[in-house]
Amino acid sequence: MTTIKDLKSMYINPIFNPDGDDIIENRSIWFGNTTNLMQLNDVRYTWAIGLYQQMRENFWIPQKLDLTQDITDYWNLTEEERYAYDGILSYLTFLDSIQTCNVPHIKSCITAPEVSLCMAEQISQEAMHNQSYQYIIETVIPGDRRSAVYDFWRTDRVLADRCEFIAKLYQNYVDNPTPENYFVSLLADYLLEGLYFYNGFIYFYNLASRMLMPGSADIFKMINRDELSHVRLYQKLIPEAMKMFPHSSEQIYEMYATAVEHECRWTNHIIGDSILGITQTSTEQYTKYLANIRLRAIGLESLYPEEKYQTSPYKHLERFSDTKKEGHTKANFFEAGVTSYVMSSGVTGWDEI
Repeated sequence: MTTIKDLKSMYINPIFNPDGDDIIENRSIWFGNTTNLMQLNDVRYTWAIGLYQQMRENFWIPQKLDLTQDITDYWNLTEEERYAYDGILSYLTFLDSIQTCNVPHIKSCITAPEVSLCMAEQISQEAMHNQSYQYIIETVIPGDRRSAVYDFWRTDRVLADRCEFIAKLYQNYVDNPTPENYFVSLLADYLLEGLYFYNGFIYFYNLASRMLMPGSADIFKMINRDELSHVRLYQKLIPEAMKMFPHSSEQIYEMYATAVEHECRWTNHIIGDSILGITQTSTEQYTKYLANIRLRAIGLESLYPEEKYQTSPYKHLERFSDTKKEGHTKANFFEAGVTSYVMSSGVTGWDEI
């Protein structure tokens, strides 16, 4: 009998499989015999339908958010703050760019249509996030600096190393699509969605807390909200994948430890101790805190058991991630528990943000 360990490569779904079996009891996230038709009247993974609906309710348009003040504020930033603003924008552009390219590779092996639906919406959101970054860069950044922001990774060796490391984990699966490499790529997706964005988000919320760049912070609130739904998706997928794919807990912990090391190195390089309200110490505490809660969410123990890594040093910035104003948060920003974020009547109500 062939087992997953015996498979030399992952099975990619056919466009249409007339011999497939879409009976609910026989559905599986991977290795199911699906027809590839979206039969969603009754589903096995009911959480996926709720999550998909929540992701759709999150719909927003970047250009509806006003960046007028940010254009002036950009020149009121210190030189160090502008450097961090430009570099973090470049890094976040990279993260969402490779997700737009990579998630379809992961999705192509998903055989439960309701889960595939969530990943299709994730791809759409990742692409829209890139449009958001382009909107910020083309609106806020002066024309003679824009190319440098887009090409920051070309000129900054620390960012280039960061990008190459993340992309390599994905590329290994594309080049050699074994079940082992699929699991690593899936876990790397979870690392990206659950760890890599958040020091960048904190930087923009920190500026907003000092009445700087409020439009940029508003856009990142919305991206932040989307990313939390992606985190929730992978928090559902990873435990199921751990039951099915070859891996070890040591491998997961090693990937997390490396990710934390690289994330701290990058953040300390682009921000360090030069920005009011952020220090290398708080960056380490926050990154390790995030790693701990992401690991616990998939059923593993904290990697950093010390007491100081069990709480966030940025609790005071939580209100800046709240799209319904302070006191009306629909989900905890740091814990990433997803409930419904409903923006009333499509794209109306933007004055609330």
